[in-house]
Amino acid sequence: MFRRILLSAVVAVSLQACASAGNQVLAKADAGSVDKVIVDGKTTKADVTAAYGDPNEHSFTDGGNDIWKYTYAYATPKAVNFVPVVGIFAGGADVDKKVLVIMFDKSDVVMRHTMSVSHEEVKRGS
Repeated sequence: MFRRILLSAVVAVSLQACASAGNQVLAKADAGSVDKVIVDGKTTKADVTAAYGDPNEHSFTDGGNDIWKYTYAYATPKAVNFVPVVGIFAGGADVDKKVLVIMFDKSDVVMRHTMSVSHEEVKRGS
């Protein structure tokens, strides 16, 4: 009986669906790889668009400088999600998130940029 339950749990975990959202170019990026593409004071908007596409968000500073924001998130459901009844109350997901923020000057050249990576746990219930 225990083997059957264990086998069922292993099968359920192996069939779990992961999901990603946002800019897929950032999936394999890290701060080092971004720094090779974006050089403050040198890289232009055209260069950034060629490397990363259009931003997920676009805003302006009070001084009129553009701020572009790229995001990427990858969620992996927790194994407990697949346990009948228990998963409804105690489920959740692990989410890895990357955010690239770039500020351009009025000449469309990068003033500053930053890449952050975070890990979040999303819980159901409690």
